[in-house]
Amino acid sequence: MNSIFQCGRFELRFERPFIMGIVNVTPDSFSDGMQHYSTQEAIAHGLKLIEEGADILDIGGESTRPGAEPVPIDEEIRRIVPVIEGLNDCGVPLSIDTFKPEVMLAALEAGADLINDINALRGKGAIEVVQQFPNCGICIMHMHGQPKTMQVNPPDYNNDVTQAVYDFLAERIAQMEQNGIASNRIMIDPGFGFGKTVQQNYQLLAKLPLLKSLNKPILVGVSRKSMIGSVTGLDVNHRLSGSITAGLASLERGAVVLRVHDVWQTKSAVEVWKTIAQESNKK
Repeated sequence: MNSIFQCGRFELRFERPFIMGIVNVTPDSFSDGMQHYSTQEAIAHGLKLIEEGADILDIGGESTRPGAEPVPIDEEIRRIVPVIEGLNDCGVPLSIDTFKPEVMLAALEAGADLINDINALRGKGAIEVVQQFPNCGICIMHMHGQPKTMQVNPPDYNNDVTQAVYDFLAERIAQMEQNGIASNRIMIDPGFGFGKTVQQNYQLLAKLPLLKSLNKPILVGVSRKSMIGSVTGLDVNHRLSGSITAGLASLERGAVVLRVHDVWQTKSAVEVWKTIAQESNKK
C-alpha cells in the first residue's frame, strides 16, 4: 500500500487506524435521520465528532439505505454545501458521500477533500469531475444494483463474494488509473450491506485480507447495519457492541479506516485493540 494517501489538502499516513465520523444531513437515514438535518445542527455534530476523535468527517445529503428514495441533485447540493463550508477550517479532511457527478463538483468547489462514491465513479462524468481536482481523494465501493432495490435479490456471486468484490474493485482501479487518476488518491470499500446477504457480508469480512493485495487503503462501514442486527436480534439503536466487534475484526484483516456513527466509543475500543497488538508484536 502507498505510504501516503493524497486527500485534498491533507496527506494521510495510515500508520494507525483512522475513524471516519458520519454526518448525515438527511431526514431518512436508517440510523440517525432528522437528528442533524439542519445546517447548524450538522456543523455542530461534525465538530462534536472531531472532539470525540474523528480523523475524517463523511458528509452525506442523501440516504443510501436499502429502499431509499432518490434525492434531487439541487436538494442534495443545498443540504451539503453549507455544511462543507461551515466545517472547512475544522482541521480534518472532509469527505462527501455521493454518487452524483454534479454534487461531487459542488462539494469539491466548496472545499471537500474526499469523494466517497458508492457507485465507484461509474456515473456519467464522474471521472471527469475528479480529474479537475488533482489532489482530491476518492473512495470507490462495490455495490450490486441501486440503493432502492439492491437488497431485493442479491446475486450469489458464483459462491465467492470476496473474489467478486476483488475483481470489481481491481477493474475500477485500473479504469481510474488509465484516466490519469494517481494511484495514491484511491481508497477502496468492499460495500458491506450493498447488494449482499447477511451470510455474504460475513464471508466478505472473514476473507477481507484478499483485498489487501489491491495495494489500496481499505475503508469499512458496518456501523449499526442490518448485518449486525441480523446476528444479534437487536434494533438499530442497540447495535454498538456488535458494530465495534465487526470493526475491530476488519482492522485485524487489513482495514485502515472505520466509518462509524459512534466515534468516541469506537475510538476507545480501537485504542485498547491497538495496545494489545503492539504488545503482541514486541520481541
